[in-house]
Amino acid sequence: MMLRRGFILFLPRLAGLLVVACCSVSIVYMLACTPKGDSQQLALPRAHSPTAKEGYEAILQEREEQHRNYIVSLKRQIAQLKAELQDRSEKLKNVQDQFPGPLDTRLDHSSPEKAQANLLAFLRAQIDRAEVHSGVKLATEYAAVPFESFTLQKIYQLETGLTRHPEEKPVRKDKRDELVEVIELAVESLNHPEGDGNAKHRVYAASDFVEGIYRTEKDKGTLYELTFKGDAKHQFKKVVLFRPFGPVMKVKSESVNMADTLINVIVPLAKRASKFRQFMQNFREMGIQQDGRVHLTVVYFGKEQMSEVKSILENTSRSANFKNFTFVQLNEEFSRGKGLDVGARVWKGSNVVLFFCDVDIYFTAEFLNSCRLNTQPGKKVFYPVLFSQYNPSIIYSHHDSIPPLEQQLVIKKETGFWRDFGFGMTCQYRSDFINIGGFDLDIKGWGGEDVHLYRKYLHSNLLVVRTPVRGLFHLWHEKRCPAALSPEQYRMCLQSKAMSEASHGQLGMLLFRRHVDAHLRRQTLGSKKT
Repeated sequence: MMLRRGFILFLPRLAGLLVVACCSVSIVYMLACTPKGDSQQLALPRAHSPTAKEGYEAILQEREEQHRNYIVSLKRQIAQLKAELQDRSEKLKNVQDQFPGPLDTRLDHSSPEKAQANLLAFLRAQIDRAEVHSGVKLATEYAAVPFESFTLQKIYQLETGLTRHPEEKPVRKDKRDELVEVIELAVESLNHPEGDGNAKHRVYAASDFVEGIYRTEKDKGTLYELTFKGDAKHQFKKVVLFRPFGPVMKVKSESVNMADTLINVIVPLAKRASKFRQFMQNFREMGIQQDGRVHLTVVYFGKEQMSEVKSILENTSRSANFKNFTFVQLNEEFSRGKGLDVGARVWKGSNVVLFFCDVDIYFTAEFLNSCRLNTQPGKKVFYPVLFSQYNPSIIYSHHDSIPPLEQQLVIKKETGFWRDFGFGMTCQYRSDFINIGGFDLDIKGWGGEDVHLYRKYLHSNLLVVRTPVRGLFHLWHEKRCPAALSPEQYRMCLQSKAMSEASHGQLGMLLFRRHVDAHLRRQTLGSKKT
């Protein structure tokens, strides 16, 4: 009964609460849905109001003005877009005019066949843009991209990276796979020449590969030039490949016969008879006995030690039955550029390969072939980077004795360095040397003339092949820098002298030798006390 009475008393209160809630909801609804009376939305006039007509006309006029302004804004945006489109079309046309052909075709991908044809056209255009068929004019010597050379086992590189090894086996898988692929493709192209039908020919293998050079132009691709053994002695097969950041594309395959290609080795000299005797031993073994297609031109300055030099030359001529030499004597101050220039111009035979050499250079027969293969009249000149030997008395100071010269000629970071700042040893055809204007004969004494000639070739349309070679060495000798040199020449001479003594580590051990000795003495005293 009590519960029933309480429930009956609670019902009126519940009904009152429900009424209050409904009223609150109605009020909120009216506030939210009532049209705004501000400038954002005008209230419509009542139908029977005396101002109804004027109100509707005002609203229509305002709406018409808003649409008119919106149309004007759209027209302005369309005009801006048209102007921008016109500007971009002109820029695109300028680019297409600069690089005709492939860029146009790249934009059309209406069919897979056309897209593939466009891609091939673009890749072939990369070959035309790269330094493959001819050189390009360069502003300075720093703009030249050097080649790197390689054999089946090793790579000879200027960019040694963290390893600092001038010669190394290709330990990086990407580099190893790259060169293996290129050699395999070259062998395949030799074994399946184009347009040869079913004609029988020699079967080539990777073991026929002699050497190769390659370099990468970062905006175009990688150029490879590979040399293989030919069908006879002194004959070679040369294959040129190009990877335009895509599939390797065959550029050409040609037979190169070097059997009759003569090299005129030109050596300027003043005094230094003992060094000339050592040079002639190398020249006799490599140039006369192993190669046999060389001429030697010696341009001698002054008369001191001249008779001894001529005697060495004549003794070699008699013992080796070698008659292909020229001796020119100049009664003036030594000038390397003048000596090389005179030696090149005194030649009266047909066009010949000139090898500008120094008396402290050691070369192999393989290098002479590289000299021939990397020069072409009107096309290419060869600027090899030689390996410069450190001071043997420092390198082998921990040995009982200094080993023979042939055992010292090892390409290791402890024994020497790539002389990448030197441009004196070079091979080019005489016609190219004469056409380029030869040396600057105003330069006297040591250094500078080789850089000027190198820059002349870079400024021409000739292709400059710059690569480290394994068969060309600069033998260490004590370097003296005369006080008569100009400040720039004297600085260059001192820089060359410092770099030629030993590696950083070896020079550091010499510098801190007394610290090492003191440490050893302390260690010895400490062990005695204990």
